[in-house]
Amino acid sequence: MTVDAADTEYDRPVFIISPPRSGSTLLFETLARAPDVYTIGGESHALIESIPALHLRHRDFRSNRLLAADATAEVATELRARFRNRSRNRDGHPPPVRFRLLEKTPKNALRIPFLLQAFPEARFVYLHREPREVLASMIDAWMSGHFRTYLQLPGWPHPYWSLLLTPGWQALAGKPLPEIVAGQWDSAMRVMLDDLEALPGERVSTIRFDRLVANPDEAIRRLCERLDIRWDVDLSGQLPPSRHTLTAPDPGKWTRHAAAIEPLLPGLQESIARAAAMAAR
Repeated sequence: MTVDAADTEYDRPVFIISPPRSGSTLLFETLARAPDVYTIGGESHALIESIPALHLRHRDFRSNRLLAADATAEVATELRARFRNRSRNRDGHPPPVRFRLLEKTPKNALRIPFLLQAFPEARFVYLHREPREVLASMIDAWMSGHFRTYLQLPGWPHPYWSLLLTPGWQALAGKPLPEIVAGQWDSAMRVMLDDLEALPGERVSTIRFDRLVANPDEAIRRLCERLDIRWDVDLSGQLPPSRHTLTAPDPGKWTRHAAAIEPLLPGLQESIARAAAMAAR
């Protein structure tokens, strides 16, 4: 990965990276309140995947994985223009010539090399959440029917696929939902952690979801200091639920799926340990 190129337009853009249902919307909506950052207001699924070369159909439905080679000069130019044209700060103003972009889309967990090629000064924020909580929330997302990412996915025996499409998804066909979710989470984590671990330390920041919820003011101020983002918001109260919250946050909420999740954890231990180590960086 090339990490030393200069960028005259995008000043150290910040990409929040995590598996889905980790609380990234809450972190994104909170950081978007900083006075000097610009966002497109939500997730970039359509913005990215409507570029013909990046559409899943034109990639044989392999996965949402994108590599540096996918960020051709033409693709990168189009992507950067789309982000600039859609970006606004907290007051609704368009960006200046050089600006700090804040972006959050769960599929970006599979796109770090691509993003780094398109945005040479990219910084990545790894949001860590207790894996049991994430797995339970992913199960809820699939069951809710509100996260139908792909309808009638070729080779998938169900009417829809939920959340990000991970490498090796075909091997999950026919498995019970908890095993589908575990395989999806594990695949995303392995790809994401491989890419994050390959980056210089100054390119990666970490934040824990439990600490964000418990003490948002301290957690956000520490993260903004690390990212060199000015912060002027008082977060002394409790953070409001994010737009994609299904039910009220509760550290014990995952236990209603405990019987399904606990037997799967031994097979996920490598990724769980690596994720904890990344969170402790």
